[in-house]
Amino acid sequence: MASDTPDDSGNSKPSNEAGHPPMFTKVLVANRGEIAVRINRTLCAMGIAPVAIYSTPDSGAPHAATAEYSVALPGNTAEDTYLDIARIIQAALDTEAEAIHPGYGFLSENPNFARACQDAGITFIGPSPESMEALGDKLRSKTIAQAAGVPVVPSSRVCMPGDEETREFVDKWGLPVMVKAAAGGGGRGMRLVHDRNGLDTALESAGREAQAAFGDGRVFLERYVANPRHVEVQVLSDADGHTIHLGERECSIQRRHQKIIEETPSPALTPDLRRRMGEAAVAVARGAGYVNAGTVEFLLDPRGGEFYFLEMNARLQVEHPVTEEVVGIDMVECQVRIAAGEPLALRQADIQPRGHAIEARIYAEDPYDNFVPSTGKLLRWQPPGGPGLRLDSGTAQGHEVSIYYDPMLAKLVAWGPDRNSSLRRLEVALSQFQVLGVVTNIPLLRSALAHPQFRSGDYDTGFLEWNPAVTTPSTPQETLMVARALAAWAAAQPSVPSSSQPAEEGSAHSSPWQSAGGQRLP
Repeated sequence: MASDTPDDSGNSKPSNEAGHPPMFTKVLVANRGEIAVRINRTLCAMGIAPVAIYSTPDSGAPHAATAEYSVALPGNTAEDTYLDIARIIQAALDTEAEAIHPGYGFLSENPNFARACQDAGITFIGPSPESMEALGDKLRSKTIAQAAGVPVVPSSRVCMPGDEETREFVDKWGLPVMVKAAAGGGGRGMRLVHDRNGLDTALESAGREAQAAFGDGRVFLERYVANPRHVEVQVLSDADGHTIHLGERECSIQRRHQKIIEETPSPALTPDLRRRMGEAAVAVARGAGYVNAGTVEFLLDPRGGEFYFLEMNARLQVEHPVTEEVVGIDMVECQVRIAAGEPLALRQADIQPRGHAIEARIYAEDPYDNFVPSTGKLLRWQPPGGPGLRLDSGTAQGHEVSIYYDPMLAKLVAWGPDRNSSLRRLEVALSQFQVLGVVTNIPLLRSALAHPQFRSGDYDTGFLEWNPAVTTPSTPQETLMVARALAAWAAAQPSVPSSSQPAEEGSAHSSPWQSAGGQRLP
């Protein structure tokens, strides 16, 4: 039976049976798109009222429509809206939200935002600002990993063009080397250097890019690991110091150092390697004093079976749905409960993965034109459905894909009892995904999944680079342009009649999907 505990005003607030603080009644979601919709869904299921914020281009967007309350932040750019700490804090205060969930991206790993929440008396659903600062700096996080006994990729201290240490590092480890931003991520401030003559130029350009992207131009050198796999481990930690891991995710299919296909379990790991990487991830989280959900990323050298700590992301990852589908745990609910002061009810022995899950990220971009973002109105948006499929999306038919935000439209996840069955489900689902009005990367995703190297599970982070057939359209671009234009025109015509009253071929109400038979646009 719930008891009452007095708050600062002398009033009573209900607490749970274990004597922990009460669960939140209202949480502001400081994000947009598919992740905000996904968080809203869990909050509603927990009986918590979600509060949305939305910019001018996002007026009427699903993430605002699925929230119980919404607050307009007039403006177009992320800087004026989703990155404006003062306005977001004020929105939470105005709606009496007790907590803020940052999602991923935007302010999710910004220690100043977490501190602003604390100062305003609002719970930040995530780690402490101190943990963020320690783990957000790649050099500091490497020190934490080493202290925890976890192997790291050899790296230098902060480097400047012409430094003696730069020369010594190259002398010791040889070429090529990676130039990396100390405060970076997502491939920004990163350069691969094959020639000593290009090292100073790479340091300068990477530093400028890092300064522009993160407000921190520090860069360092890291030994280059050839043809690695990118494997990450999901962890959960509560305030009592109890930490577990939820298994690994394989994230090696990337474009521009950004993931586009993820799966779990990794086809590269043996049971022993899986155990050791899980234990290493837990050790890093404990060493950082980490609380809430986080992800420890590793580079895996498949030749020798050695792995190296890369970084720890102090937030919910984009690809968390594949873990949820395999372990059967709602990670957002875990985040909320930990932030509310509840101990983690799970023990490591409770985590029993089941089956296999693969995720494909659907982007509004042209994969055959240097991944240029595509904008415009979604004239048709009809995702597939069926057993074992999950779609996390923040858009809908008729909505405008703007220039202001990340071009990811959705994440399509397929689960199956084994890798082959989940792969088949994802391939069929992508072939049935109907999108008109913008160019998407669906053809590239289908080509990647069908490639023998991917199907065998023997792939690495150079997959797209070493397989140009995947990034080459199978249909001439001119044909694709004509097909897209005709389909877009047809989709913009008056509404299609119900299937019980099919339209005649060529009539004003006929649909390109009804008249196309078994053919589909690539």
